[in-house]
Amino acid sequence: MFTGIVEEQGSLLAREETGLVITAHQILQDVAIKDSVAVDGTCLTVTAKGEDWFRVDTMPETLRRTRLGSLQPGDSVNLERSLLANGRIGGHMVQGHIEACAPILSTQEDGIGLDVVIELPAELQSYVIPKGFIALNGVSLTIVDVWTDRFSISLIPYTRQQTNLGQAHPGMLLNLETDILGRYVARFLQTAHPQPLANTNPGY
Repeated sequence: MFTGIVEEQGSLLAREETGLVITAHQILQDVAIKDSVAVDGTCLTVTAKGEDWFRVDTMPETLRRTRLGSLQPGDSVNLERSLLANGRIGGHMVQGHIEACAPILSTQEDGIGLDVVIELPAELQSYVIPKGFIALNGVSLTIVDVWTDRFSISLIPYTRQQTNLGQAHPGMLLNLETDILGRYVARFLQTAHPQPLANTNPGY
């Protein structure tokens, strides 16, 4: 489990047949082999590490569903260690299970912020609401507006400086994870079949 508060940006050092090698510094201070790390919001297991790098395995499904399959050496990735039980949840509960990959449609400066419009995959439309949570490349963000096939967020300067969303441009692919609480509620409503209430009126 993660919170969507990126700790540092690493970069892809190498692609291997069954995994990725990523440079890092801060998160390696207490990361051990077998620990979980969110890489652009994707929960992955550390299988090897060095002084300034770590390696993760990547399943074919992971590469197909996330932007990790299109990364090239040198590309920046957002990194976050898994949440400690006594830690603060500065963002929202993020599983690290990417649901879809979608492109940025447009960007526009707005005061100190950057407004970003992103394509909304049809299968996620029920879970994306104005002022709700969403994780983009592992960054916890508040949704501003929602339309049928797209939604928008606004990036503050700190987020642009500390995460790879600072590179946002039309066509850039983002990893999307919607709010797990919203997904559970939607699933419950889809599958529940409430019975009509019994008639408690005695008839007089």
